[in-house]
Amino acid sequence: MSTEELSKGSVTVHARNVGGISEAEVSFEPGVTILAGRNATNRTSLLQAIMLGLGSDRASLKGDADEGEVELVVDDERYTRTLSRTGGGVALGGDPYLDDPEVADLFAFLLEENEARRAVARGEDLREIIMRPIDTDAIRAEIDELERERREIDDDLEELEEVERRLPELESQRSSLESEIEERRAELETAESELEDLDATVEESRQERDELEAKLDELRETRSELDRIRRRIETEAGSIESLTEEREEVEAELDSMPAETDVDVDDVEREIDRLRERKRTLDGVVTELQNVVQFNEEMLEGDRTDVRSALDVDDDGAVTDQLIEDQTVCWTCGSEVEKEQIERTLDRLKGFRKEKLESIRTTEDRLSELREELQSANAERERRAELRSKLDRTESELDSRRERREELRAEREDVEAELERLEGEVDQLEDDEFGEILDKHKEANEIEFAVGRLQSDLDDVVDEIEELEGRLADREALEAEREEVSDALTDARTRIDQIEEQAVAEFNTHIETVLDILEYDNLDRVWIERVERTVREGRRNVERTQFELHIVRTNEAGTAYEDTVDHLSESEREVTGLVFALAGYLVHEVYETLPFIVLDSLEAIDSDRIAKLVDYFSDYADYSVVALLPEDEQALDDDYRRVSGI
Repeated sequence: MSTEELSKGSVTVHARNVGGISEAEVSFEPGVTILAGRNATNRTSLLQAIMLGLGSDRASLKGDADEGEVELVVDDERYTRTLSRTGGGVALGGDPYLDDPEVADLFAFLLEENEARRAVARGEDLREIIMRPIDTDAIRAEIDELERERREIDDDLEELEEVERRLPELESQRSSLESEIEERRAELETAESELEDLDATVEESRQERDELEAKLDELRETRSELDRIRRRIETEAGSIESLTEEREEVEAELDSMPAETDVDVDDVEREIDRLRERKRTLDGVVTELQNVVQFNEEMLEGDRTDVRSALDVDDDGAVTDQLIEDQTVCWTCGSEVEKEQIERTLDRLKGFRKEKLESIRTTEDRLSELREELQSANAERERRAELRSKLDRTESELDSRRERREELRAEREDVEAELERLEGEVDQLEDDEFGEILDKHKEANEIEFAVGRLQSDLDDVVDEIEELEGRLADREALEAEREEVSDALTDARTRIDQIEEQAVAEFNTHIETVLDILEYDNLDRVWIERVERTVREGRRNVERTQFELHIVRTNEAGTAYEDTVDHLSESEREVTGLVFALAGYLVHEVYETLPFIVLDSLEAIDSDRIAKLVDYFSDYADYSVVALLPEDEQALDDDYRRVSGI
């Protein structure tokens, strides 16, 4: 369904056994919807239900349920997600709104642990976050294919340049042949006229004359055959020379190639498969850890009333909820423990999750390196195999041409012997009486033969001119095709740069506007700089683009200085992270497929600024759903729809 269709009407979400929700149904109209309420009122659970229906996998099943579901109704279209508890965790099924939720999870579903939002506070690689949805391997493969296409077109155009240089020579050759033919035909007319005069004055035996003329015809045909064989020998010699040059070029390219790589393609592919499986496993571990952390945080905040109700009753049914403020009931063993102890455990779990996320990034880097290594090895082997195959074909063609040349040479020797025999027989037929007329016949025959040979040469030249002119007619189309390929190649080569530049521009523009709107007195400027850095990848140093976050403040003396992320206030960090996520939302045009932004955990920002921030974000998505505490939602426009009592 298109964004335009979705934005026409309301969206209804029905959730059962999601997070802390037993069952709930809420409808959303285009614009801003505020989920107002205290902690433990299932606001975050409803946001997770919305995300589930839209396609995200980041939601939890209610603690006391074995299965749950979300139904998302957009006009008359229904989208579903199911949750089922299994031995290894929670399995998801159904048919959500999005087929691939990656960009939405990164840039539209802005809950507390959203990666784009947290990347700023944690000092993580901002470029990696922005570029993660981009299939750089596919872009590199597209670049390789376009470069190959352009090389082929360049080769064709280079041949056409040679054709263009050859045409004037052929035109001159044609004119010369036409002139020479005209001269030789004039000589033939003269010889034939003189022969007629001689025929009129000489009495001769018709039988002897016929025999002589027959021998002369046979002699002419034999000379013509000999000339044809010689020309074919010259053609074969030219082909042999061209093939020899081609073979030398192929051999030279083969010699210039580096020694065959010792990369075992099967081993690399197996390692890629292993790393992919490892990444899938790590993703599963991170998801499970997130569910555990989220569940325990909800328990600490008092959101999971269903579980607490079960724990607050002892074996005798007595109420045991008169606990001191710093203590709580452990929901795993039922004993009283200090909240601080659980919080320390949670911190360790979060640290472990961070380690797993780092392992995922390390695995992804290694996967990228291996894919590049595999692609390079395959390209080199394919080129080497292509050259060897071409060398084999050239050698085979050379052998064939040489064999044919030897056959033609043997045939030429036979024809030369036959020609010598015929010339001897003609000489025997000559006598004093017929000497002059025979000489004239020979002269006429030779001229006629020469004219025929010249005409054959002229026909060949004309055919070649026509062929070359036909090929030149294709040059305009080839040049247009090359321009298209070059444009596509430039686009592919700059696509990644364009995305990076746009991301930086979007962030810098929006953060400047937002900071101005929110009026942070001691924060002059926050901006991202796109820089090139030499980094170590495996055993190589490579150039990589990085995003550097700069923070500028002014001290009491009025002097500007650059600060660090660590010194941002919690409110400033939250705003910066949210604006970074918004930049990703716009750069990847998430609004084209998902006109939704959900916001949660804004408590670190004061109420007035939350109101301004929500107003600002609402300009970029048709549907904005925001979870707020009652004291924060009061600062927002009264026209915004409120939902409470979930």
